[in-house]
Amino acid sequence: MRRTLLTLTLSLGLVAPGAATLAPAQADAPPSSKGRASFAEPLVHAHRGASGYRPEHTLAAYRLAVEQGADYIEPDLVMTRDGVLVDRHEPEIGGTTDVAAHPEFADRRVTKQLDGRAVTGWWVEDFTLAELKTLRAEERLPAVRPESASYDGRFEVPTLDEVLALRERLSAELGRTIGVIPEIKHSTFLHEAGFDPEVSLLRAVTAFGLNRPNAPLWVQSFELSNLVRLDDELGYKANLVFLVSASGAPYDLEAQGDPRTYTDLIAPASLKALAKDIDGLGVEKSRVIPRRADGTLGTPTTLVSEAHKVGLDVTPWTFRAENQFLPVDYRIGTDPAAIGRMGDEVTRFFEVGVDGVFCDQPDICVEAREAFLAR
Repeated sequence: MRRTLLTLTLSLGLVAPGAATLAPAQADAPPSSKGRASFAEPLVHAHRGASGYRPEHTLAAYRLAVEQGADYIEPDLVMTRDGVLVDRHEPEIGGTTDVAAHPEFADRRVTKQLDGRAVTGWWVEDFTLAELKTLRAEERLPAVRPESASYDGRFEVPTLDEVLALRERLSAELGRTIGVIPEIKHSTFLHEAGFDPEVSLLRAVTAFGLNRPNAPLWVQSFELSNLVRLDDELGYKANLVFLVSASGAPYDLEAQGDPRTYTDLIAPASLKALAKDIDGLGVEKSRVIPRRADGTLGTPTTLVSEAHKVGLDVTPWTFRAENQFLPVDYRIGTDPAAIGRMGDEVTRFFEVGVDGVFCDQPDICVEAREAFLAR
């Protein structure tokens, strides 16, 4: 297992993330949470970009997120028919693009089995990259986020290479290293369709100089086998994040007949074995602080402390500012789409000791972090 240890660098020149231009000697130091827990500086990950303000997984959403102070941008990766990694939340794109408005693609709407579920729609792997580039991104939650929906039709679906190139440009423009935390979506599904997303990802990050132990790169997956393969077989050298849902089990393990659930895998007795290959956990936030039966925020679990004992970082997801996504006691008013007290909710998680947070509205999380650090 690799570790990105920045304690020496940080002890020589610690500043709040985004607060100052990096000195030349630090210009390549990644905004990694490894070794940073003692400095109480949790990272802000832009969940699919500034997805509370712009259609998710677009270059515009990533740029806005970084301008708001985010440390990392998060692309989700699926593959086109011609084997190109592109940035969509799911391989089915009916809800995040204008594909339904393209009559030339009407016959592409089909039903497939995705992780054991029948899903009907348009699938990235049935489009070449050139065809996909004729589509435009749309807001997934238009009734909740009308501001973002006002940008529908303006932005292309980016490739992974385009996201990595943007990361480089933004780092240079802003004078601070921006990290990238890509998620390989449905690896088992993609392999069954004849693709190898892990090899394609490794090729891309290597070309951009990111396949190294101290890179500002974390690769994520809700499946486990592909992360272990990256670590043990493919020569991947940066950090790995195992994503954990509130319930259920990794689909790759289900497909292999392995009975272990997410709960089994992050139990204290299992974390040490997990840490042989994995560097961090990206957990549904109720795994850190569950909600009570009445919908209010409850008492923290021991997951963060147990993970830290074996050297694993913990970054919960997803923090969203609208009332309908918040604990009952952090809402303002009764409008489900109104903005509530997400900053206060995030602060509760900072107090528990998480190493970062995934946020749809990065500016609110950055502001909450600044207040937390000042306190």
